[in-house]
Amino acid sequence: LPRVFAQCDTVATLCEKHITSDFISDGQIYRSMLIDEEIAEFHSTFFGESTYRLAACSGLTDGNLLFTLYDKDHNVIFDNSKYKNAPYWDFQFSSSMDCVIETKLDPISKSSGCAVLLIGFKQ
Repeated sequence: LPRVFAQCDTVATLCEKHITSDFISDGQIYRSMLIDEEIAEFHSTFFGESTYRLAACSGLTDGNLLFTLYDKDHNVIFDNSKYKNAPYWDFQFSSSMDCVIETKLDPISKSSGCAVLLIGFKQ
């Protein structure tokens, strides 16, 4: 188990490069160990009129983790697989929303690994 945490720490450090200086981290590192077609689900509330950045990583290179952002009714808001597995996405809502973020490994590049999700917001 300690090796898994070390792997997740390494992925989190690499993923932090996407939370650039114009964003402030929410202070959380959302992580899950995924095998094959497992899905990790994370919940977050996003406040209206704030600009956010989601960064999602697995492994040592970008593009290994697929992530989809859903509203509370499970309507797709964003799916990075439609954007060449982009490792991050910037967005803003006009009003506050509770959302679900699902992550899974890209089956082409990874069969297991630590999924790391970071959330930042502009000041």
